[in-house]
Amino acid sequence: MRALLLTLIAATATVSTLAVAETPRPTDTQISSELPDLGSPALEGVTKTEQLEYDAMVAKELRDQGGLIEDAEVSEYLNAIGAKLAAQTPDGARSFHFFAVKDPEINAFALMGGYVFVNYGLILATRNESELAGVMAHEIAHIAQHHILRAMHAQTQQALTSAAAMLATIILGALGGGGGGQAIEGGMMIGQGLAAQQQINFTRDNESEADRVGIGYLIAAGYNPSAMADFFETTSRSEGLSMSYIPAMLINHPMFPDRIAEARARAAQLGGQVKVKESQSYDLIRERVRVITADPDTDITKQFVLRLHNGEDTMGVQYGYALALTARGKPEEAVKILTKMTKDHQDLVLPYIALGQAQMKAGHKDEGLATLQKAENLFPRNVPVTVRYAEGLMSVGKNKEAHLTLLDLFNNVEPDPDQIRLTALAASAAGDVGDAYYYMGEYQIAGGELQLAMQQYALALASPSLTKVQRERITARMNEVRDYLAVARLRRTSNSQGNGQ
Repeated sequence: MRALLLTLIAATATVSTLAVAETPRPTDTQISSELPDLGSPALEGVTKTEQLEYDAMVAKELRDQGGLIEDAEVSEYLNAIGAKLAAQTPDGARSFHFFAVKDPEINAFALMGGYVFVNYGLILATRNESELAGVMAHEIAHIAQHHILRAMHAQTQQALTSAAAMLATIILGALGGGGGGQAIEGGMMIGQGLAAQQQINFTRDNESEADRVGIGYLIAAGYNPSAMADFFETTSRSEGLSMSYIPAMLINHPMFPDRIAEARARAAQLGGQVKVKESQSYDLIRERVRVITADPDTDITKQFVLRLHNGEDTMGVQYGYALALTARGKPEEAVKILTKMTKDHQDLVLPYIALGQAQMKAGHKDEGLATLQKAENLFPRNVPVTVRYAEGLMSVGKNKEAHLTLLDLFNNVEPDPDQIRLTALAASAAGDVGDAYYYMGEYQIAGGELQLAMQQYALALASPSLTKVQRERITARMNEVRDYLAVARLRRTSNSQGNGQ
């Protein structure tokens, strides 16, 4: 699986190396004349299901390596922005998923089936939600225009393999931190056979197309298109965009001044009277990311104190300061800040969650649960609220209540792997062994481990206290996975015979 993973990451990187290259374009009539023929051979041979499987494998690998920020609040926020943008694509937002990556580089990348990864360094580098949305719109356009499939079709298998080895090494090396430099050098040596100029020309076209199409998504979703040009201009001066860890031959973007000028021209031409609709949660999420990714050996509360002292007394800074205080063992001080914030901003969910957690960490369990329950009532089936409320219930031994709360969410909102695992743990703690095994099976499926899922379902069916409904549900799911595995085996056999293996 590792070899396939590297090939997929590498193929992705060839068409989406840096997210800081936006210059999109809106309205269906303006876009349609510049779109490629999507009925080309590039789309043949890889089904939508296979694309999603590949994407899920990459996400699993990043998750297993600790490369993703597993935070319900951050994930919910990114997916909310992404859903607004992806809803503008021809296929809608159904198959799109968005992830925050533990990487300080100003970067993002998209996979072929609908998975978009945003580095935390990019989130911190943006100054407003429109800038962040601009990057995400560009990546979504790469997927909607099938750039990765087209790139694969445009190359020989030998060139693709060569590029795969090199680019995967670069990306995974960058995620690895300290040893990245040596990994990059090794990757460059492996990839010496790459036909560089062909690759650069092809991906430059993709970048321009993603710019044009992406701006349509951006404006249609209610974001400020001028913010993209502002972001390019600011980040182009940043040392972080020296692209030092990407070989020059793989930098497929036109000169920054050209792209900035084009972005400004398109914003003026197509933005019109866009009614910008940005979320107040942006400032809070950016500071949350700053706290989550802070060096554990550094007291980040001092940074917030300095910012507040210098007059940066924004809601985002106050929220980040409260989170830092809670993390540093000073939850009582955080409670004071967050109590006022919830009174002043009753329509925002994040302060309620942080307040409930701070109260519980300060030892005020009943108050904390009451706050989280209030948030659950105000924001029903909000994923972060429900997850944090369930965690709070479990911390005081109310496991059955936590299990029921999570089941309601699970059955109404598509869960991510962390939510599925938490549901399994709550079921186990509540004494529902059959459900615990069943949801661990679902967790294994989310990670692509279908054989392990089958084992969990078998254990679930062996549980003596199963109800008739549970047994039927588990049996149906087990049969579904078994059938899928059988089809996958046939497909692999057919592919091997077709390749003469």
